[in-house]
Amino acid sequence: MLQDTSTIRHYQKLTDAFVELWNRGYRTDDIRIYLDGYLAALRHSNTIEPFLIHRLEEEVTRYLYDISNFIMVQTEPEPDYH
Repeated sequence: MLQDTSTIRHYQKLTDAFVELWNRGYRTDDIRIYLDGYLAALRHSNTIEPFLIHRLEEEVTRYLYDISNFIMVQTEPEPDYH
């Protein structure tokens, strides 16, 4: 569980970006490349501690491989034509 506010903000940015990329047609392999680049930038910028980056990576990877995060929810019920 993430507790550092800066790390939580990065988590939110990443998961929002994952959903946006998914809706644009990108799939897990492409999104993983995006994640790897984001994490590399965090490591080089020294924005947050390395152990927090590792925790962030674990959490967002779990999010990425849980397909239920990318299922579109219908807001209106479909009409019954019976």
